[in-house]
Amino acid sequence: MQATLAAGRRHSVGLRRDGTVIAVGNGSGGELDVADWTEVTSVAAGNVHSAHNTGRSHTVGLRADGTVCAVGWNSHGQCDVTGWEDVVAIAAGWRRTLALRRDGTVVTAGRRAEGACDVSRWKEVVAVSCGDWHSVGVRADGTAVAAGINRRAVCDVAGWTNLKAVAAGYLQTIGLTIDGRVLATGDPSTGALEVTHWRDIIAVAAGSYHTVGLTLNGRVVAAGNNDDGQCDVRAWADIVAVAAGSRHTLGLKADGSVIATGCNDHGQTDVASWCALRSLESPLSSTD
Repeated sequence: MQATLAAGRRHSVGLRRDGTVIAVGNGSGGELDVADWTEVTSVAAGNVHSAHNTGRSHTVGLRADGTVCAVGWNSHGQCDVTGWEDVVAIAAGWRRTLALRRDGTVVTAGRRAEGACDVSRWKEVVAVSCGDWHSVGVRADGTAVAAGINRRAVCDVAGWTNLKAVAAGYLQTIGLTIDGRVLATGDPSTGALEVTHWRDIIAVAAGSYHTVGLTLNGRVVAAGNNDDGQCDVRAWADIVAVAAGSRHTLGLKADGSVIATGCNDHGQTDVASWCALRSLESPLSSTD
C-alpha cells in the first residue's frame, strides 16, 4: 500500500530511505515544497489529464505516526488533511485526497461535485486509488468498490474478485489479483486496457492514457498511448516500484536510483540524480 514514487502530470515525487522527500517538475502551485518533510513512509501526487489545464497540482505524504501532510494547489481543500490520524495509506487525484484508516474506513478532502469523494460508507478497505474523476478501493475480501463519474465505465468493478491492488487513471481502472493477473475497465480507445494477458505482475500504475505493470522478475510492461515515449520501458530491469504520471513513467531500481521515460515538458523526468530512495519491497524475492 505504501508508495516510494509518485507522479502527477507535471511533477514527480520520491521517498528517500531516511524518510525525507524529493520532488522535481512544475512547482507553480507549491507542490514541490516538500524539503522539510521528515519521517514520511509513503507519497502521492495529484495526477490530472492534460485537458484539465490548471497548471497546478498537490503532493501528499504519510508520516510514520499515521498523520498526513500535503502541499500545493488547494482551491478545493484537497490539502486540508490536518487532524487526520491512524492513516495507513494515501492517494491523490485531481482536486482531492483520499486516506485509508487503520480500521478500514476512508476519509477524503477536496472537490465533491462529481461524487469521487462519496466514500464515507466504504468499510473493510485495504487499498485505495484516485483517478481524475473517480476513486477506487479494494476490500478485505478481495472485491472492489468505486465512486465518481462512470461515463466511460471506469467504475464498473462490481464483479472483480481476488484483488490485492487497484490503480485509477483518467480513462481506465486497473485491478491486480493475488495471483498476478490484471483486470481492466474503462475506455479501450487508447489501448490502456490491453493488459489482461499480463502475468506475474506484482504492481500496477495508471496514467492518463497508459497502464504500467511491474513483473515478479523486476521487468516492466506498459500498454496504451505512447506519443511521449511513456511506454518505452521494455529495456528496464531490476525495478522494484513504478509510478505513472499523466504522460510519463517512473521506475525505482533495486539500488535506490530512479529512471524515467515520457513527457518532460516541466522537468518531471529529471530524476537521474536521485539516489538512496526507499525500496518497500523487492520483486526478486516476494510477491506479497
